[in-house]
Amino acid sequence: MDSKQHIAIFTTASLPWMTGTAVNPLFRVAYLTKGREFKVTLVIPWLSLKDQELVYPNKITFKSPSEQEAYVRQWLGERTGFVCDFSIKFYPGKFSRDKRSILVVGDITEIIPDEEADIAVLEEPEHLTWYHHGKRWKTKFHLVLGIVHTNYLEYVRREKNGRLQAFLLKYINNWVVDIYCHKDLPRSIICNVHGVNPSSLKLAKERMSINKMVIAFTKGAYYIGKMVWSKGYKELLKLLHDNQKELTGLEKLRMLITSVVAYCTLLTNTMVPGTPKLGSIWTLVINNIAYDIAIYKVFLNPSTTDVLCTTTAEALAMGKIVVCANHPSNDFFKQFTNCRTYQDSSGFVKETLKALSEEPAS
Repeated sequence: MDSKQHIAIFTTASLPWMTGTAVNPLFRVAYLTKGREFKVTLVIPWLSLKDQELVYPNKITFKSPSEQEAYVRQWLGERTGFVCDFSIKFYPGKFSRDKRSILVVGDITEIIPDEEADIAVLEEPEHLTWYHHGKRWKTKFHLVLGIVHTNYLEYVRREKNGRLQAFLLKYINNWVVDIYCHKDLPRSIICNVHGVNPSSLKLAKERMSINKMVIAFTKGAYYIGKMVWSKGYKELLKLLHDNQKELTGLEKLRMLITSVVAYCTLLTNTMVPGTPKLGSIWTLVINNIAYDIAIYKVFLNPSTTDVLCTTTAEALAMGKIVVCANHPSNDFFKQFTNCRTYQDSSGFVKETLKALSEEPAS
């Protein structure tokens, strides 16, 4: 593409909400501009103070978009180590409690001037266009690309009348993406457009000693994920509960939880109704991502709601073995030797015990 073309990246979340659609597009913008002449704009939601208090952690709020922009740039600069030359613009957003998502208010295509409307990247294109009622994206921009982060159909299936809702949502998603993007969902391509956090690659390199001998992992298995039940917690807890006898040799599982919400205490104390108690087979660590996961050998990830899960990619980049569900969202990872997939409960036990008894391929 011509380096003079303008790239506008629209996404559905922003820091300090530590979710994939806030973090991944931010790094994407940073590395698109590093050493290149592309003109890039990141377009993120601006929330009312009331919604900020609901969404952002640690009581962080902003009085103005410029204040939030400064926060975003400081966070990014501390993690990339270089100056990022890109613009940040805000669109009005509203947090939906029932959908647990930020929804677009108004026609956000108007944020980019017509003379700069070259390429638009829609992070979660279906989410951004469910309620779109302005100019068609493909009319406004020369090229519109969509990056699907979330398997919304899997989320909906877990709700009341989930099968019917998922059936309807599938057609709605296909319809809006076909209307607004230059490639529809049935013809979509599965690829890793996020890359991995440089710190993951750094950890992998640090496992090599001076004499090039690989430093062994000293711990067993871990799981890391946002504190939302549909991120794989129920599946993992059920797998561990149903197979406690077979997994008696499993070292306590380290569970690292991000974006902790008020009901996290239900996990450690009363548990959510219908969730099996596991006794001493697992350990819960809340909001302690600084804990050194580099020493763990196996990453367990039963989630099927993510599309190309970032934590799975990072685990593989760090040289770990990943045990994940045999699901379309994990198809990309199957090409890697250290990725082990399972079809059912017995397969989970087999692959987990095998992964714990072996060393990762280098």
